[in-house]
Amino acid sequence: MEASKQPQSTSRPTARFSTRQMVMTALMAAVICVLAPMSIPIGEVPISLTNLAIYFILYILGWRLGSLSYVVYMLVGVAGAPVFSGFTGGLGKLLGMTGGYIIGFLPMAIIAGLAIDHSRSRIVHLLGMILGTIVCYALGTAWFCVLSGMGVMPALATCVFPFIPLDLLKMAAAIAVGPMLRRRIVQAVGEIRP
Repeated sequence: MEASKQPQSTSRPTARFSTRQMVMTALMAAVICVLAPMSIPIGEVPISLTNLAIYFILYILGWRLGSLSYVVYMLVGVAGAPVFSGFTGGLGKLLGMTGGYIIGFLPMAIIAGLAIDHSRSRIVHLLGMILGTIVCYALGTAWFCVLSGMGVMPALATCVFPFIPLDLLKMAAAIAVGPMLRRRIVQAVGEIRP
């Protein structure tokens, strides 16, 4: 008896990301690379535009690609490109006093991005951004305390409390402009989110 022949599939496996998604992810990583180094030193931890750039990118790319664009940015910085605050780069910066905040932006992006992706409510977006920022503050401050030997309350007074008003303004700006920015990008290049 002749074995029955199985039809062979001629379809190619689907790519995880489209070319458009990869290009936009790289482009948004480049946007972070341009905006993040611009900072105002006010002590041990500078005021930076990193979180504002991330919020806008989350509206454009969604949480998966937005978080991936941040990972690409971090890798570019760890490789030595001067893309971290104050135009610094290298593994030493990531392992230094403010490295916990650099790492903390990743869970911030995931948490805020999930809120943005799964709700149309601006209140939910704000709550996601606040929760993500709290996680970033906690990781960054814990890292800062370990490396500096500073106690928690003095570290919060140095690394968190001065930033809260401006971070809330950045969140408000992202919530006000982000949805419009997303609509414009989708009109120009089509849907990007997976």
